Amino acid sequence: MVKQKLIVIGNGMVGHHFLEQLATRPERELFEVTIYCAEPRPAYDRVHLSEYFAGRTADDLALGRVEQYRDWGYELLLNETAVAIDREKRLVTSASGQERSYDRLVLATGSYPFVPPIPGHEHGKCFVYRTLEDLDAIRAASENARTGVVVGGGLLGLEAANALKELGLEAHVVEFARGLMSVQLDEGGSDVLRNKIESLGVAVHTGTATELIEECDGRLRMQFKGGRKLLTDLIVFSAGIRPEDRLARTAGLELGERGGIVIDEDCRTSDEDIFAIGECALYQSRVFGLVAPGYTMARNVVAQLCGESASFTGADMSTKLKLLGVQVGSIGDAHGRTDGAAAITFVDEQHGIYKRMITDAEGSKLLGAVLVGDTSDYDQLLQYHLNDIDLPEHPEQLILPAADGEPPALGAGSLPASATICSCHNVSKGQVVDAVQGGCCTLGEVKDATRASTGCGGCSALLKNIVDEELAALGMEVNNHLCPHFEFTRQELFHIVQVEEIRTFSQLLEQHGNGHGCEVCKPAVASILASLWNDHIHRRPHVGLQDTNDTFMANMQKNGSYSVVPRVPGGEITPDKLIVLGQVAKKYNLYTKITGGQRVDLFGARLEQLPDIWRELIDAGFETGHAYGKSLRTVKSCVGSTWCRFGVQDSVAMALHIENRYKGLRSPHKIKMAVSGCTRECAEAQSKDVGVIATENGWNLFVCGNGGMRPRHADLFATDLDDETLIRYIDRFLMFYVRTADKLQRTSVWMENLEGGLDYLREVVIEDKLGLGEELEAQMANVVGTYQCEWKTAINDPEMLKRFRQFVNTEEQDERIVFVEERGQPRPAREAEIVKVAEPA
Repeated sequence: MVKQKLIVIGNGMVGHHFLEQLATRPERELFEVTIYCAEPRPAYDRVHLSEYFAGRTADDLALGRVEQYRDWGYELLLNETAVAIDREKRLVTSASGQERSYDRLVLATGSYPFVPPIPGHEHGKCFVYRTLEDLDAIRAASENARTGVVVGGGLLGLEAANALKELGLEAHVVEFARGLMSVQLDEGGSDVLRNKIESLGVAVHTGTATELIEECDGRLRMQFKGGRKLLTDLIVFSAGIRPEDRLARTAGLELGERGGIVIDEDCRTSDEDIFAIGECALYQSRVFGLVAPGYTMARNVVAQLCGESASFTGADMSTKLKLLGVQVGSIGDAHGRTDGAAAITFVDEQHGIYKRMITDAEGSKLLGAVLVGDTSDYDQLLQYHLNDIDLPEHPEQLILPAADGEPPALGAGSLPASATICSCHNVSKGQVVDAVQGGCCTLGEVKDATRASTGCGGCSALLKNIVDEELAALGMEVNNHLCPHFEFTRQELFHIVQVEEIRTFSQLLEQHGNGHGCEVCKPAVASILASLWNDHIHRRPHVGLQDTNDTFMANMQKNGSYSVVPRVPGGEITPDKLIVLGQVAKKYNLYTKITGGQRVDLFGARLEQLPDIWRELIDAGFETGHAYGKSLRTVKSCVGSTWCRFGVQDSVAMALHIENRYKGLRSPHKIKMAVSGCTRECAEAQSKDVGVIATENGWNLFVCGNGGMRPRHADLFATDLDDETLIRYIDRFLMFYVRTADKLQRTSVWMENLEGGLDYLREVVIEDKLGLGEELEAQMANVVGTYQCEWKTAINDPEMLKRFRQFVNTEEQDERIVFVEERGQPRPAREAEIVKVAEPA
């Protein structure tokens, strides 16, 4: 079979999505795919580009991987810019002189930043905000700077201003238009946004035209129309984008009057074998500057190449985001330009909230909306707009504060099958329903089948409602009971145990359950009891509730032996303690491994050896590392400002403080933390449940990340915190998680399932929305104050020591536990090796 030669020029987010979609199709085998990527790395996430300054790395932002493209059978040409297309010969020529032939060509060249032709804009201290290399240059320039100016007050401009603040600069925004985000917001919304941003310490200059940039005593002086001037150390231009259509122009493809590659509903250009997608494309005189429309175009072209019919007919440009911590939402005709449009406006100046609905003349349809300061109504309003749903009799109640008699919330059942649930992956309600009817019985299975809520996650609450309603419609019971023995959620059981001060499983079962309990509810209740009362897990009422690892306070390994994991707070350890670990390992013939959490694990201990090993370790000053429990495991750290020339805070001291504070905290699942001394992030804090990264002004706090089978980067939670505030926020966060998470639920999944997600979590922890702050802190103080090293307690209790015997009636050892030597250390013997060892000489 002769394959068609398919060339993709451009490897941004839209180009990557096209390649990703093609890779899922069986028709992929029909094409020989070559990709031209002008940058030195594959596609990365530009939507979250500003997080690069908050500690994310290039790898964190990566979307495409060289190995992944290779597995898909694609040829990726990095640092290769396509400079010419010969449509007659069907050739693409790169800057290095390479020529490649094509049968089909996809242009995904994106856009480039517009720099106003201001005299002096070429100065070396003037930058654009587009690529990782741009951000590296800005970071380098900021090291000896105090002030930074962003020219442009749109979405990207405010992102850039936030980046300058992250770098510790005094930030200014200069905008030619009268208001900020003038494309998305009306005048009232822009005014409220400006006030909120200025209250955060960013100076805003709207209605301001820059006429000249000149050097002045080593700094830059900006001269504005009207005579005003501003001194700065660097300037970032973020005044909009322009379609990257220069390659198409030289190839003779049809362009729009103001640029952009003209495409039809098939995303074809004026050459039927050449497609254009993303920000370089112009459909019906419009360039779509958001990533979701580009994704739709990409899927359209994949369908065309696979012989299917698909049409791109435009895209909704509604958006919800947070800029410098300010919630902003824009839906549809936000400016009310439709004939006969009428507006309903709500303004709360005290709290900085502005909401405006645009309806048709009859007040029956939602044409658009603007939300600033509070976007809690966004999802519901968006569904009214996208699906042309009739507004309630009193539509103003959709944006007014809650009151008696308000209309019921728009339920999942009110949405048509065509309603878009997940805009990131263009998943409709109908597709979700089909997945459930096709056999998906859990939210996780629906996510895997449809990809809904696997992008930004903003649709997770609505998705769950649809799944629950559909399961109920199929006659399947939808409940969140812990198990058949308790008709309560874990959260409800936690509340019962706390309020009624229940101290044992049997007491809880007698008063609120039925039956005898099971392998689900016993460890779950054991965790709740430990979290609240911190009683030793081996006390008689609790020991029977524990799983295997907690029963023996060690992780069972594949050959029936156990691991010993002493705590090494922050990874800091003395030479004497290192020597003790070595001596213990040699004495008991244990395999030693330094883990990613910066501690030494000792493997291969027999059950009866555990008390003796721990007695020696505790005498040397070690404590249990709780590696066997659903609790705090480690707090990883770099060497910080004590040793590292890049460190700006003492990360080791903070890691020690955090680990010693939260050691022993029992939780729904294991917890891992890390502290990095600077934004180079050597401790990998953003892959942890709680991550702390030092800044020159304090600490940035990240939450709800984790590795494992479902890896997730943590989200930036709060910035530039002092020590006391940092600990207070972590106290509240952890205890709120312990109180409200489901059984065996990691912090990442817990947050995704919270209605309101990260924003709601901030409201609870930082703003104390629920009034629980002091109570959560007091609960944590009780946990900290009642800490005990479980192994230290156990080795001093003869009754507890009885359970650490291999056999009840003999001192003989288990002969099935056999080790062989490999790389100078013991390892479990395989079955064939055990037979060989057991044979007589």
